[in-house]
Amino acid sequence: MHISTKYQNLSLSFSSSISPLIDEFDAINLAEGFTGFHCNPELIQLVEKHLREGLNQLAPYEGEMALREKLATKTEALYGRVYDAEHEVTVTAGAAQAMFTAISALVKEGDEVIVFEPANEYCVPAIEMNGGQAVFVPMKEPDYHIDWEEVQMMITTQTRMIIINTPHHPTGWVMKEIDMLRLQRIINGTKIIILSEETFEHIVFDGESHQSVSLYPKLAERSIVISSFGETYHVTGWQIGYCLAPAEIMKEFRQVHQVMLQSVNSPFQLALADYLDRKEEYQKLREFYQKRRDYFLELMEGSKLIPLKTQGTFFQLFSFSEVSEEKDKDFVIRLIKEFGVAVMPISAFCHEKSKKRIIRINFAKPDEVLKEAAHRLSHL
Repeated sequence: MHISTKYQNLSLSFSSSISPLIDEFDAINLAEGFTGFHCNPELIQLVEKHLREGLNQLAPYEGEMALREKLATKTEALYGRVYDAEHEVTVTAGAAQAMFTAISALVKEGDEVIVFEPANEYCVPAIEMNGGQAVFVPMKEPDYHIDWEEVQMMITTQTRMIIINTPHHPTGWVMKEIDMLRLQRIINGTKIIILSEETFEHIVFDGESHQSVSLYPKLAERSIVISSFGETYHVTGWQIGYCLAPAEIMKEFRQVHQVMLQSVNSPFQLALADYLDRKEEYQKLREFYQKRRDYFLELMEGSKLIPLKTQGTFFQLFSFSEVSEEKDKDFVIRLIKEFGVAVMPISAFCHEKSKKRIIRINFAKPDEVLKEAAHRLSHL
């Protein structure tokens, strides 16, 4: 039977395509975006508590009010922005669902959306599936910063949205105050909406600070903030995220959200609401991951791979220009087959074939895993 394809340009992400290969060669998986650490046992106990209490029915589609209130309180304390828990905070099934919902709610046929590359694998498909057009702006090497003058030139009457991501994955670049002010100036007097993914807000290194759009009133009034609990509490598999936005934008978001899913897991939401009172759990992430980054870079000193500076997230970029002239995807596949280590090529995050010989490695893994991976990579 021949079945016509509705979305002919969609294909498996590169990470999905290499999963069978990783399994076949029993490779150390430093390619995927999940952490290798267990969450605090106290969080598990809180989940068990709410399960035993029988709180297993559907939560409100907007999310449990207890969790939304805690998120509003936390955001005000960190960034000074007051979000109304009733109308401006929504719990989602992870950050990816929140991103897709926001794009579906606000991007229509013919709209242009500015995307900075490298970019998350799920952004462009969401734009195209909703009839929008992605307008690609390459980030500038070697630190992968944004050239705001170039952005200004890309703005047209059709520009509906600009998607930002800070701390930026896969590159580890962190937006500064000057970047936010330049962005604020660009959208001033327009109807452009900012979609800001801030999943790694607590993982920033070397004295840098996270510049949330919530810190800037003129940006915040035209922005949607997306974040997640997975990276903060080592529970990426729980797939619970959230969205913050002014009421008029959130109203549009929720119209789509409520038909995409009935509810996000209620006992887990309630457990997270209780756990948010433990501020030290997210406050200590900066030091925890900076030590892991530095430890991994020390392990990799014997390798021919050249590290690029990372200011946040738990990803580290390396150049393999002194190792091979292969295309990055070919190099990654060879690493899996010959060295038993899986990483991600930078071209997996770009719409065009890249000649850059750069790979991304996830260092959010236990010491023994990083040691073995570095040992294998030292033989390149």
